[in-house]
Amino acid sequence: MKTNLISKSETSDILKLISKKWKQEIPKVKNLKSHYVDSDSQILVGDNFKILKLRDEFIPFLSDEALLESFPSVTVDMGAVKFMCNGANVMRPGIKNHSEFLKDDIVCVIEESQHKYLAVGKSLVNSSDMKDMSKGEVIKNLHYISDKYWEISKTI
Repeated sequence: MKTNLISKSETSDILKLISKKWKQEIPKVKNLKSHYVDSDSQILVGDNFKILKLRDEFIPFLSDEALLESFPSVTVDMGAVKFMCNGANVMRPGIKNHSEFLKDDIVCVIEESQHKYLAVGKSLVNSSDMKDMSKGEVIKNLHYISDKYWEISKTI
């Protein structure tokens, strides 16, 4: 895996872009380290956080619970856990609880018994529209426990 130290000015630009996309303030960092997983993905590491970059999408890393807590979330039943950990998208019947979110927001997926973060994805519908759904996809799964990014991050 190739690793680069990102310049201070480029780090600043990336953090501004992430703050704008996530609509929240990101802590200032002098330099980010970029770990290239493949041609489409990188793991960006700062002093206090880890971010996954997939193409043009920035996603909070599952190991960074403090960062994950600042995002909207859905809680899924235990029947959905094994599917989520194999990369399945979040389906409406598996959702037990949720906070408010808009279409295309980054949303965290939490399992109901231990309240652990399972996955991070992008919402396909607004939470208000989801209430009227009885079936269908709600969140596109982008990063989940045991995916290749999770496994590679253990070596960083």
